[in-house]
Amino acid sequence: MRAIAAAIEQDTFAANRACGTIALAVGAADGVTRRTRVHESGSLRVRFPNTQDGLEAVVVNTGGGMTGGDAFSVDIDVGKSARLVAGTAAAEKIYRSAGPDAAMNVRLSVGAGGRLAWLPQETILFDRARLKRRIDVDLAEDASLVMAEAVLFGRAAMGEAMRDGFWADTWRVRRGGKLVFAENVRLDGDIAEKLARPASAAGCIALATVLVAPADETILEAVRALGFSGEAGISAWNGIAVARLVARDGATLRRDLVAILAALGQAVPRLWHQ
Repeated sequence: MRAIAAAIEQDTFAANRACGTIALAVGAADGVTRRTRVHESGSLRVRFPNTQDGLEAVVVNTGGGMTGGDAFSVDIDVGKSARLVAGTAAAEKIYRSAGPDAAMNVRLSVGAGGRLAWLPQETILFDRARLKRRIDVDLAEDASLVMAEAVLFGRAAMGEAMRDGFWADTWRVRRGGKLVFAENVRLDGDIAEKLARPASAAGCIALATVLVAPADETILEAVRALGFSGEAGISAWNGIAVARLVARDGATLRRDLVAILAALGQAVPRLWHQ
């Protein structure tokens, strides 16, 4: 009887988990970027606000957040010579889990001469949240990419802190089929204590990574000339540049992110200002 009850409980839990998928492809014709394929399922939607500067895609989670057992995926394909700015309508909130991980998978592909700016708003992890995320990027040799991913371990303005939980982040970036960037990050258990260590975040709870391709010394000089409210550094290798940022709170981190993107000539989506 206990086995049957456990199986029923497990099936009920699985049936109430949120799943969502976005598969978006854009292509260029006569210098204008248009949608060529849009697929939505589950609690994810994608919208295209009117802009004067080109096509913009906004991913919307109608469920209002994620928790343990939820699974989302975003797949964006930018065709030859196409241009796209993509992001999210709001910060993604990862709530307390009863045990299972929430899963987020992002795949970005940019064809020859294409350009993608992937600029989602922050991911916020609440106490006892569990998130496993993977980001895979495939770039043509002459494709361009600007992407920024920010993570907040609690909301300082609300007096919140992520004391315990799990966060695993896997990035793989390929250019012309060649791996140019690979990173695995994992924080488990007492995350607040780990972030407090001087060699990790020195007490900061807001972290971000900005990746730019292609990149050269001009980009490095432009970013290093900025004054930051938090701490930031940038390096370049394999034809890409990666900037790291840490800050005491999300508002400070966002100001620094906006400054870096401006130095790169990349405007942020309008929803960042709302």
